[in-house]
Amino acid sequence: MVMPKDQIQSELNESWSVYLKALENSIEKLDKDIREASEMAGICTDEWCESTEHVIDELGNMLFAISEPRWSDPDDSRRLKALKKRVYDLYANYKDAYRRSNA
Repeated sequence: MVMPKDQIQSELNESWSVYLKALENSIEKLDKDIREASEMAGICTDEWCESTEHVIDELGNMLFAISEPRWSDPDDSRRLKALKKRVYDLYANYKDAYRRSNA
C-alpha cells in the first residue's frame, strides 16, 4: 500500500519536472523565433517586438519567482539555473535582432 505522503511527493516531483520541461520548451521556441527573426530584414515590427519582449519578461518573471522546493533534485536546480541564464541570453539576442531590424 502506498502511503498518502509518498503518493503526494511523487506527484509533486512529477509536476515539478513537467513545469521545468514546459519552461525549457517555451524558451527553445522563443529562441528559435528570435534567431529566425534576426536573419530577416524588417521582421521586428512594433507588434512583433512588443510581443516578443513581453514573452521574455513573462518567462523571466516565472523563472525568477520560483521558490525552488527543498526536495528538488540537484539536476533540477542546475536546470533552473541554466534556464535563468538562457532568459538573459534570449533578451540579448532579441535586442540584437531589434537593432539589426532598425539599422
